[in-house]
Amino acid sequence: MKIDVLTLFPEFFSSPLNESLLKKAIDKDLLSVNRINIREFSQNKYHKVDDYPYGGGQGMVMAVEPIVLAYESIPKEKNSKTIFLSPQGQLLTQAKAKDLAAYDQLILLCGHYEGVDERAINLIVDEEISIGDYILTGGELPALVLIDAISRHIDGVVGSKTSVEEDSLSDGLLKYPQYTMPRSFRGEEVPEILLSGHHKNIENWRRELSLRRTQNKRPDLWASYNNKLKKEGK
Repeated sequence: MKIDVLTLFPEFFSSPLNESLLKKAIDKDLLSVNRINIREFSQNKYHKVDDYPYGGGQGMVMAVEPIVLAYESIPKEKNSKTIFLSPQGQLLTQAKAKDLAAYDQLILLCGHYEGVDERAINLIVDEEISIGDYILTGGELPALVLIDAISRHIDGVVGSKTSVEEDSLSDGLLKYPQYTMPRSFRGEEVPEILLSGHHKNIENWRRELSLRRTQNKRPDLWASYNNKLKKEGK
């Protein structure tokens, strides 16, 4: 998959993209992340990319021209989509990340300051996505979250496909509790059923704990899960 990021701060991505699974995905040519500096497409000698909002108000607004010119510099794949990271967008979910992983190319627009000239959104953006109902200093962190979430669904990035399929939220539920060595630590014991070797009982136990954990910790997810079951007639 090819991801192009339109940003004022391309170096923001340097460290995260050189660590862990993202680095491995890039090294294996499963993922490429190209950072386009919007400032380089400014048409004035000071490389200015923002200005005061028409109609008055606080702060500065990212200008339409350098954004659109930066976008137009990107070679487009046939199966591509342009996303603006914005609190106005649809909330990012596991299902949405999986859907986006099917594209050959994603172009991500990172906003800054008080916002982006609406004309840039109208001209180039296919979809707006939010990572949560809170405000950050810019769109770079949300873009990284989106890249990381999507990358897990690209074949070969995560060693085990089953691991991805069993992730929390993959089926609308939180994941069951997990344990590893040692068997006992400061009075906390690994549940006996996990030591039984009876795989069907372990599977049933994990399913029950997944249901219980979702109901107790995320009633919003629990409600959505039950609504989905009702629609499916289960």
